[in-house]
Amino acid sequence: MSSLPGVWGMWGGYLPFFIAGFMASEPWRWAGALIGRDLDPNSQVFVWVRAVSSAIVAGLVARIVVFPTGALAAMSAPTRYGAAVIGIAAFFAFRKSLGAGVAMGTLALLFLHAVLG
Repeated sequence: MSSLPGVWGMWGGYLPFFIAGFMASEPWRWAGALIGRDLDPNSQVFVWVRAVSSAIVAGLVARIVVFPTGALAAMSAPTRYGAAVIGIAAFFAFRKSLGAGVAMGTLALLFLHAVLG
């Protein structure tokens, strides 16, 4: 234990970790902001990156629904598939709102689990 008063006594051991974390990430954030300020977000590269990232997320969600683990594995397949369909429908019904799709899918999962088991 440090004999220094104030913050060193309680939090002083963590200060090097805070500084290291700041120095490891902050310069890269600044560099990204400087480099990216002149990039066109509607360019073909960004359209491709968005498509690939969306495909990866869709694949992961499909894997979770079809091959669940943990508490989701205890739910029946019709419950999981029904909630996924309702979540996707809400996503498109609310003008491609991710929040609406996730919220409706979650509520549908809870409701279907309560009704179907």
